[in-house]
Amino acid sequence: MEDILDARGLMCPLPILKLGKVMRGVPVGTVVTVWSDDPIAVIDIPHFCVEAGHRLVSQSDEGAHQIYVIERLPK
Repeated sequence: MEDILDARGLMCPLPILKLGKVMRGVPVGTVVTVWSDDPIAVIDIPHFCVEAGHRLVSQSDEGAHQIYVIERLPK
């Protein structure tokens, strides 16, 4: 299962707050793709994954925004 969270236009801490809500609501094994143009997201999203116990599958820069692919793991 894959979900997309479009967090473009949102600034810290909103992308992380929305991501946390999405990750709590999806089953283990779900892959969530996040689009963000918040410059702080390059720090916040990987840190969120470590703290929450999720796997950051990939992180890329698409020019105007970044794309993060995160897998929900069991706690």
